[in-house]
Amino acid sequence: MSRISIRPLSDDEATDCERILHALPEWFGIEESLVQYVRDTTRMETIVAVEDGDIIGFLTVRRHGPSSAEIHAIAVQPDRHGRGVGRALVEAAERELRADGTEFFQVQTLGPSRANEHYERTRGFYERRGFRPLEENNLWGDVNPCLILVKHLPCSG
Repeated sequence: MSRISIRPLSDDEATDCERILHALPEWFGIEESLVQYVRDTTRMETIVAVEDGDIIGFLTVRRHGPSSAEIHAIAVQPDRHGRGVGRALVEAAERELRADGTEFFQVQTLGPSRANEHYERTRGFYERRGFRPLEENNLWGDVNPCLILVKHLPCSG
């Protein structure tokens, strides 16, 4: 794998994020939600992973206040899964959040009470990054249980 660089999303690159989301129907198969995630890349802090000049992944952060933030969306091209792209995106976001004094980082994903092999992999990814399950609730309705995972970010100073 070529060297991956992480940088902020440029104003004209939202379509690259959309392309990646469309390549992941197992996670982003609801068109209305996908369109909103693309809009959110331009409204929230978004970083991209670039390899050989191509955007191959992105992560959008939603700030909840001075001490907490969440991964609003993260997506990596399917042919790059398992190659450290997602890990590099999460680590870059964490460095920025720590530098800003953010203490808590969270993510919401499909809960384990609904069997789904794709989201089982997703939960494993977050747990390997140090996120821990906090609660499963019905934020998205009874059919799609929401699992909230959290991580404490020690100060960088």
